[in-house]
Amino acid sequence: MQQNILASLANGAIEQALELARQWTAAEPDLAAAHRTLAHVLARSGDIAAALVALDLAAALAPEDAGVHHDRALLLVREGDTAAAQAALGQTLGLDPNHLPAYLAQARLAIGLDQLDEATRLLRTASRIDPDHPQLLALDGLLALRLGNHSRALVLATSAAKALPDDPQVLSVMGFAHAAQGQLAFAEQAFRRVAGLVPDARPLQPLLARLVAAQGRADEAAALMEPLLDEAAAPTPALLRVGGIYALQGGRHDQARQWLGRALDARPGDTEALRALMALWAGTNDQEDARATLERLLQVDPSQSMAWAARVALEQPATAAAAEVLARWQEAMPGHVPALEAAFFNADRSGDLEATRAAAARLLEAVPEHPAALQFEVESQLVEDPDTALARARQILEAAPEGAERDAAGAWIGRMLDRVGRTGEALAQWQSLHDAHRATRVPLPELAPVPEAWPALAAIGPDASRPLLLWGAPGSGVERVVDTLAASGARLLTDRFRPNPPQDHLQSLETGPALAAGRVAPDQVVASWRKLLPARGVDRGQPIDWLLHWDNALLLALRPHLPGGCVMVALRDPRDMLLDWLSTGAVLPLQLASADEAARWLAAVLGQIADLRDQELYPYLLLPLDGVVDDPVALATALGQALGAKLQPAARVPRRLPAGRWRAYAGDLAGAFATLTPVAVRLGYAEA
Repeated sequence: MQQNILASLANGAIEQALELARQWTAAEPDLAAAHRTLAHVLARSGDIAAALVALDLAAALAPEDAGVHHDRALLLVREGDTAAAQAALGQTLGLDPNHLPAYLAQARLAIGLDQLDEATRLLRTASRIDPDHPQLLALDGLLALRLGNHSRALVLATSAAKALPDDPQVLSVMGFAHAAQGQLAFAEQAFRRVAGLVPDARPLQPLLARLVAAQGRADEAAALMEPLLDEAAAPTPALLRVGGIYALQGGRHDQARQWLGRALDARPGDTEALRALMALWAGTNDQEDARATLERLLQVDPSQSMAWAARVALEQPATAAAAEVLARWQEAMPGHVPALEAAFFNADRSGDLEATRAAAARLLEAVPEHPAALQFEVESQLVEDPDTALARARQILEAAPEGAERDAAGAWIGRMLDRVGRTGEALAQWQSLHDAHRATRVPLPELAPVPEAWPALAAIGPDASRPLLLWGAPGSGVERVVDTLAASGARLLTDRFRPNPPQDHLQSLETGPALAAGRVAPDQVVASWRKLLPARGVDRGQPIDWLLHWDNALLLALRPHLPGGCVMVALRDPRDMLLDWLSTGAVLPLQLASADEAARWLAAVLGQIADLRDQELYPYLLLPLDGVVDDPVALATALGQALGAKLQPAARVPRRLPAGRWRAYAGDLAGAFATLTPVAVRLGYAEA
């Protein structure tokens, strides 16, 4: 439909384009793209007011679509220029090749239709007529935004603002350019000025709310959305979803429940709204509301796969209740692969070998090469005929594509070798995986020497920050702690392990040695951490910051400048940690050149943890995970007791090697374990 509309516009058939655009919005009233296209056609016809109405509806349907707001900026021109633009569109440039308003009007239309090459040509021609015209600069800035040149857009808009300090279009370009460069406070300031200049600022509220939320003020973002979400305002499901997510992030649980519930009632297939509601239910432990809501959704539309998965997750695995929900899911969606997978995993957890074999067969019938079902078949053969099973596993490995899938198959073969007691072969298999990736992994961080004296631990003021700094060495299972905290709705910061991490001193693996050598000031370390907290979504409360690395030298900064903090360390028997690192890898992909080298580094870093505890260098909390790392319920209970809070268990994940498994490798790893045993004993583990 859109192509037909654009073709009509290109042929000058405005009325035909209008008719097609109105047919599209009538056929798909909830599609933002349809209303956005109608706005372009209305603007071309000269009906700017109607175009703004269409764009406002598009913004309500897609409140986070920056393109809609860009289009709105095109129409937010001063009244005098609107008339000039309308006149320009009715002229033929051939009659007056130097008529600047005509070029600007056509460039606006080209940008609105994403015809950026044409817009570039028109603005280049216009610049020969009057290169410093403020409207030209503003449009050129908006074009630069569309082309991704944000710094140029800001320079152009700033120049235009000297002549047009209160022009909504100019301010909008400045706002978008600031936002694109991460200067969120300046972007917010620009759009608040726009809101004060236009007759109706309501369409700007979702954009302002997004900027405010990105600065860690989710509660304020929810308040900005509130007037738009009153039932009398007839909000769209998208607006309700966005507002509900802000309310959830801001701790407004009742409001979040109301808005997200209304969003799902209006659009049962809204997976983002459902995902947010699931997070709310997990945080409030309101299983009764979760069951009732999901059952209502599934009654309305039994083809909602995510709703079925969420409904199954409310039941304990391997129970009659879980089996009943799974049976209903498979009846509602026969042959649906996620339902077959869920039934297979549920049977596997039950320990019923025959039921698991039948579920695996059904899954393989639907997906002949399904990895988990194939793995089950091979492992079922392992006890009776290990050589045949391992040969088949190696065939699967050879067929796997390079990358994560092939690595997973290699690690799996290592675990099977472990199961049949071929420990030397298992170690060789795991080491080969580390060797294959050594060039792309991070060298083991250097640890700073122990200082001659520690700075005094400062007094904790009544308003002092009380963050928890979470860390675990490779093999500790710290990621299971993270999963549990996340499932419980904790104020957990995991962005250090994701793209675009915070660039503070705690992100650098070299900060400890730099502090010890005097290359970085202790107060700068804490100041850089505090400065980035708002952008990371923390404005108050007690955040839990998951660190990449720990070095006791960090205490040179933390003792005097962050005395209210607490280091929370995930821990297991160091020898099991080494074995886990070899077999599973680590969240932070560190180089593991050999077991002996890894053991020396692990002994040193865990020795620092023992020093931290024995000398009481800083508030700490040790989290021994031996025996609970594979049991989400037991882990949530143990972690909750340590933190003095009731926590929700995370979803089940593949099992690690069991606690104490290191003893089976005592001969193969004798040297490495000799290095680790002294620190293991210091931390309370048995010598042998």
